[in-house]
Amino acid sequence: MAMAGAKTIAICQLGGEFHTENDGSLSYRGGDAHAIDIDDQVNFADFRMEVAEMFNCGGGGGATFNSNISLKYFLPGNQKTLITISNDKDFQRMLRFHSHSLTIDVYVFVDQPPLPDFSSFPASRSSRTTLSEAQQLPPATDHVPDAEGEDVIDAHHDITLADIVDDTTSQVDIHIDLPQEMSPLLPLMASTSSNEKHHVKAVEQWQDTITGVGQRFSNVNEFRESLRRYAIAHQFAFKYKKNDSHRVTVKCKAEGCPWRIHASRLSDTQLICIKKMNPTHTCDGSVLTTGNQATRSWVASIIKEKLKVFPNYKPKDIVNDIKQEYGVQLNYFQAWRGKEIAKEQLQGSFKDAYNQLPLLCDQIVETNPGSLATFTTKEEDSSFQRLFVSFHASLSGFLQGCRPLLFLDSISLQSKYQGALLAATAADGNDEVFPVAFAVVDTETDENWHWFLLQLKTALPTSCPLTFVADRQKGLKESIAEVFEGSHHGYCLRYLTEQLFRELKGQFSHEVKRLIIEDLYGAAYAPRPEAFQQCIESIKSISPKTYSWIMHSEPQNWANSFFQGARYNHMTSNFGELFYSWMSDADELPITQMVDVLRGKIAELVYARRLNGDQWLTKLTPSMEEKLDKENLSIGALQVLLSAGNTFEVRGESVAEVVDVDHWDCSCKGWQLSGLPCSHALAVIGCIGRSPYDYCSRYFSTDCYRLTYSESVHPIPQVERPSERKPLNGGVVTITPPPTRRPPGRPTTKKYVTQETMKRQLQCSRCKGLGHNKSTCKENL
Repeated sequence: MAMAGAKTIAICQLGGEFHTENDGSLSYRGGDAHAIDIDDQVNFADFRMEVAEMFNCGGGGGATFNSNISLKYFLPGNQKTLITISNDKDFQRMLRFHSHSLTIDVYVFVDQPPLPDFSSFPASRSSRTTLSEAQQLPPATDHVPDAEGEDVIDAHHDITLADIVDDTTSQVDIHIDLPQEMSPLLPLMASTSSNEKHHVKAVEQWQDTITGVGQRFSNVNEFRESLRRYAIAHQFAFKYKKNDSHRVTVKCKAEGCPWRIHASRLSDTQLICIKKMNPTHTCDGSVLTTGNQATRSWVASIIKEKLKVFPNYKPKDIVNDIKQEYGVQLNYFQAWRGKEIAKEQLQGSFKDAYNQLPLLCDQIVETNPGSLATFTTKEEDSSFQRLFVSFHASLSGFLQGCRPLLFLDSISLQSKYQGALLAATAADGNDEVFPVAFAVVDTETDENWHWFLLQLKTALPTSCPLTFVADRQKGLKESIAEVFEGSHHGYCLRYLTEQLFRELKGQFSHEVKRLIIEDLYGAAYAPRPEAFQQCIESIKSISPKTYSWIMHSEPQNWANSFFQGARYNHMTSNFGELFYSWMSDADELPITQMVDVLRGKIAELVYARRLNGDQWLTKLTPSMEEKLDKENLSIGALQVLLSAGNTFEVRGESVAEVVDVDHWDCSCKGWQLSGLPCSHALAVIGCIGRSPYDYCSRYFSTDCYRLTYSESVHPIPQVERPSERKPLNGGVVTITPPPTRRPPGRPTTKKYVTQETMKRQLQCSRCKGLGHNKSTCKENL
């Protein structure tokens, strides 16, 4: 709470504009500003009066002087949502929120003058007739014949749920009648509340969208949309009696009300002309209205521009905004469908995007020579099956500057047709994620993973044996061995742990699971077999069944003490989390746009890291320099016993290690596992007068890092026209979407646990250090 009597300066601003920044926050630019001293003794009415007088707004005096201004502010630390001040409680709440601030930014909005008072008009609905109607329209009995010479059919058309169709794809625009409790229409001018003022301002421009007999429209859809807006502005519901591509007949939905309109096409044109109209309403008005003309396409047209700026515009916010601005109450389903239609209008058709894949692949290869982009369809129905993309900049960067180490992972897509993203990533010289290749597939299957590895093999013509860190399920164990002969497959420790507790579900408490995970990771990171065995025996003492499962899980593929490949101490395939973060912005886009978003992300990453690398002055990348400095801190406690050869004994406080300088080997295994000299090796290198940089893996050098990011990813021209693929038999095949569709309900999310988080789970109970457990603690030796 602010102290009693404490003064705060309100910076009141008027006449500027809000601009949306990249992070979604709002900034206020331009206008005038004045300062007012306020404290907890000032009430809202006095404050608003002073603001109105200061800016000379309100247009009059007395109690109504400041009635048409509204005041808003931001919460501290939140520049995205404006809070309205409507009464003393709101005003005092604003003061409490800013009790520790010297100033408060208050934004002043001046509403337009209210519409003329309709109270002097007759009580019938004819009072809503516009001036143009009153002056120009003939009596309802005057008849303008159809262009086709046909009379209007008066039979009422009843609509059921089975009749519901999307008016964006059909010539017939069918109206959905909702129950009264779900879709009431708010009175247009029943009160002077702030919400209804917004409503008046928003819909007053639609009062004259329908002017009367003789008015023309370019097509039937334009007429329907104008009629819909006219009904919302005048607060009545209507129903179709005839509705097709060349004529529309509509009457007021209230029983006995004579309001009616008929329009039809002019001969040999697409123009629609109003032929008959009775503008008079005798119904009781919007209070008794049970229908709602706010179709999904109308909702889409209203929110489309805002959706451009705020892609995460939620249906519940759409419901609230349309109620406030237009006085129309939607349900959640209407808002959601309207958003889906607006997204498709902005982004393009999901279905058509699959037909553009051949052109997209050609353009990737054309604009980025040396890239590989290919796709396949199912033979039985030509539906999409999989797409593989690897840019030349990624392939060249991996071959020139990255360790022969690849991480494989997958991400479930939440797009309209679901699917999965398969990703291959590497570790650059600074131990950051480097994207190599990705594929979009209809489902994550053994067959699709095998195909992905075949394309990866084609894209990476290297004779150097590779090491993979990946799951052992989903056919990866067999496919990696078959496609990349002579390679090494290190099982991802995260997936291994998940599989362990999935297969032994319900047998352990949370605390027991924590102990098992600690010992399992200790066994995996243990550099020598004896330390591995200590951790495994600890697990055996907790659960013999778990011990048996682990011993049958092929430790030679995940334990450092037995693994033959070079993982550089990377135990999980979590490097795929880079794609996971990118897909949060892309997986609900059509497939061609999704690929282009990923291309843009890769291009930005390559460019940014190239700039960073060009500024480094050290021989090694920053993260590797830091690791080397950390090892150097332990040299002081070590004693090197010189030898005539290249093998040296290094003694510490309680243990002795043997270092072979020529073979970059230390009996502690730290040098071999990391690619950087351990503290024992550094002690020897210092004694023989050599540079430690000569004994670091070349992949950690700044020069190698710069080679990794030396190539660029180039833009792809926008794919606009559908493409057809010509098979070998000379026919034409259209690529259709996969048969899978997004199920109802909230989509599940894949939670990634970073490698650092996993390592934090390992805390030694003896020395309280991180990264090891008591079985491998050096203080225990």
